[in-house]
Amino acid sequence: MAKITVRIDGLKELDRALGQLPKATAKAALRRVLVEGGELIASAARRRAPVDEHYLYESIDVSTKLTTRQRSLHRKEGGQAFQEMFVGSNNPADIQQEFGNERHGPQPFMRPAWDSTKDAALERITLLLWTEIEKSAARVASKAARGK
Repeated sequence: MAKITVRIDGLKELDRALGQLPKATAKAALRRVLVEGGELIASAARRRAPVDEHYLYESIDVSTKLTTRQRSLHRKEGGQAFQEMFVGSNNPADIQQEFGNERHGPQPFMRPAWDSTKDAALERITLLLWTEIEKSAARVASKAARGK
């Protein structure tokens, strides 16, 4: 499988605002936003998943969790960023559906889902992140005002 890395340039203001929040607060805000953005891709993948393979539809998820094997491969490829979210399935049979094997041809569902929703997902993440940063900053300020 090919690794897909997305880099969004021009978000320095967002990064600075996120950096002004406590680390745990920033990670939680980023996690909430990435789940929402990732769900656009996951929903598109579920719609494209072969209908006769119900386990496939149910296994597509948005999560920070990887299997032990995936974690090992991920570490070898360069480690972990401040916050990461994975969209897809942990079911090994899903790879057979996506890429095919000697008994049946490929039935791609993840790559077409990514291709059709990546722009909308990235735009949603950008917009929601501003909202989350503002809400989180207000909560931090309110907590500080109460003396906690």
